[in-house]
Amino acid sequence: MDKKLFTISVFTENQVGLLNRISIIFTRRGLNLESVSSSSSSLPGIHKMNFTCTSDQATIEKVIKQIERCIDVLRAYYFTDDEIVYQEVALYKVPTQKLLDEKDFERIIRVHNARILELTRDYTILEKTGHESETQALYELLAKYGILQFIRSGRICVTKSPTEHFTHYLEEQELRRQQSEKR
Repeated sequence: MDKKLFTISVFTENQVGLLNRISIIFTRRGLNLESVSSSSSSLPGIHKMNFTCTSDQATIEKVIKQIERCIDVLRAYYFTDDEIVYQEVALYKVPTQKLLDEKDFERIIRVHNARILELTRDYTILEKTGHESETQALYELLAKYGILQFIRSGRICVTKSPTEHFTHYLEEQELRRQQSEKR
C-alpha cells in the first residue's frame, strides 16, 4: 500500500483526557504521530487538534471513523499536503558571542527569514516559521555555533477550501435540528 504523510484535523470540545484517548487510537494501529498541535478554533467553544502521521489512505479512513466515535469529538478530517496550507514555528537559542563572531550572521538571518526575539549578552533567541525542511535547514546551520535550546511546534494548517469543512457540518446539523423541530 502507498504510504504518505496525512494531516488529521479533529474538531472537539475542550475536554480533559481527550488528547490521550485520540493518541491511543493511533498507537493501537501502530501509527507514529509525527506532530501534534491543539488550539481554539475560529468557532467559539470549539478546539482544533492537528496530527500528522505517515500511513496509507485506507488506514487513515479507519482512524478517522474511530476518532469520530469518541465522545467530545465533533468531527475529524484528513488531508494531504496539497489540500492545505501549513506551517510550523521553531525557536533556537544560540550563544550570542558565537553569532557575533560570525561574519555572515546577518545573512543567515535574512536568507532564512528568521527573526531575533531576544538578544542578551549570553544568548540570542531566533524564530523561524516555515515547513519542517526549512526549520531543519536553519537548525543544521546554527548547530555549528552551538545550539543551547531548540523547539519546533507541531504542524498548524488551514484548508485551501474557501470555507472550513467543519462549518458545512455545523450547517447540516442545524438544518437537521430545524427539520426535526417542524415535525
